Amino acid sequence: MKGRNSKVDIEALCGGLPPELCVQLGAEQQVVKIKVEKRKFGKEVTVIEGLDQTVFDLWKVASHLKSKLATGGTVKDGHVELQGDHRVKVRNILINEFGIPSENIIFIEASE
Repeated sequence: MKGRNSKVDIEALCGGLPPELCVQLGAEQQVVKIKVEKRKFGKEVTVIEGLDQTVFDLWKVASHLKSKLATGGTVKDGHVELQGDHRVKVRNILINEFGIPSENIIFIEASE
């Protein structure tokens, strides 16, 4: 059901545009924040925030990133978490494979 509602939302936003063009327009309007957090025992986690769930299926994005980066990860509270520091690689994948413009991707430095 969730997928069906997302498709209806995309169609409502884009009117009569073809779905491929609509997804591309949605991707270009995203402002994605990538940051690295320190967790227990000094482990680093790359967090990707700001991906619109009506445009992207976060579980599919997480699965694609995990397979490309050979790492573990999950989706929590509307953001993707990947084990390890993968900021630069994630940025390149989001630009080249998901069509998000480089000026819409922001690195957030963690305050320690």
